[in-house]
Amino acid sequence: MVDLPRAQISFKGDRTDRSTRRYPMKKVVLWVLGLLFLGGSVLAYQVNIDTPDSLAVGKPLVVTGTTTFGIGTPIDVVLYYQLTTTTEIKRQIVYVNADRTFKTVFDTTGLTPGTYKVEVPANGNSDSVTMRLIQLYDRTDEIRLDSSTSQPYSGKLSIAGTIKGDENSGIQIEVRDENEQVIFGPQYVNTNYQGSFSTDVQIPGPGTYEVSFTDSRGYIGTLNLESVGSSAPTVASPVTTLTRTIVSAHTKASRDSPAYFLVKTAPRLITLSTSSSIDWVIEYFDENGVLHVENDQGTAVPEKVSFQGSGKTVSVKVYPYKYSDSGEVFLYAENATSVAVSSSVPPQFAASAPQTPTTQPASLAPAIGLAACVIVFVVWRQRT
Repeated sequence: MVDLPRAQISFKGDRTDRSTRRYPMKKVVLWVLGLLFLGGSVLAYQVNIDTPDSLAVGKPLVVTGTTTFGIGTPIDVVLYYQLTTTTEIKRQIVYVNADRTFKTVFDTTGLTPGTYKVEVPANGNSDSVTMRLIQLYDRTDEIRLDSSTSQPYSGKLSIAGTIKGDENSGIQIEVRDENEQVIFGPQYVNTNYQGSFSTDVQIPGPGTYEVSFTDSRGYIGTLNLESVGSSAPTVASPVTTLTRTIVSAHTKASRDSPAYFLVKTAPRLITLSTSSSIDWVIEYFDENGVLHVENDQGTAVPEKVSFQGSGKTVSVKVYPYKYSDSGEVFLYAENATSVAVSSSVPPQFAASAPQTPTTQPASLAPAIGLAACVIVFVVWRQRT
């Protein structure tokens, strides 16, 4: 058998065409899958914010956050007030830092106390909507300011008032000038049994000063005090201002063993008051030597008296109304120079104390009369 030569059939270009048809299709598929994965990574971007749960009105509301967005990405942060409806208060744009964090601060001065919401709204680059609720509260009504809000410049600023709920404790005071520079504190100032406090702060010159108050329960509020006038020295006589001062002393007292105090007065209205928890009685001799007795309150309210001082020393006696009561008694003297516990009974009280009757020798007249009767009886018997 003769092998016939196989026909040489040319398929020139056929393999090449198949290759070119196969590989471009794979590239298209991979490119589409890449877009899908890219879209998935965009949808996976996250934003998380953090805020305090509650804040006092006037304090800065600090909002911090982290994100997977790229560096420099702008993010909207919005503050809303929530009542019956949600009202936008402020909106700020922040930019992502190199460490993928961001931060913004909202000023809460003048805002109404209530519930607020901080939110990062959704946008085309994120599927994350992060929201936080904040309760704003206002405690400024807990402070009663006694010093004037507008004071003539004298080189110092007088800060005095009363704080509710902080009796016999303290309050933290901080003072800032118009440039937000701290010129005093934060420093604690003691409060007395009525919650009153007083301090003087050195100031560089006239202007408006921001005074903030904080106690053990947190920030209370901020008040503005103004110092008016010129900082240049003047020839005019200095203005004498009377500042309220309170001094005190304490010791044990009972009905049988009263407490005695010596109060050095000043030429102004003097107010004496006791501690509470026991129904105390106050006796005192005024500067004219007249005895006064005061017992108008019970156990829950301190006993209090007021009189005009002139610089002399007044003797005071304090004891419980009930014989069964005894304990430590505090005597507070407002506007007095000093208060001290007397180591002995003051002469005025010693002179006014009821004298104990002394035992006098019995009269001899009854005995003599009885003896005479006996003698007469004996003589009469002998005669009879």
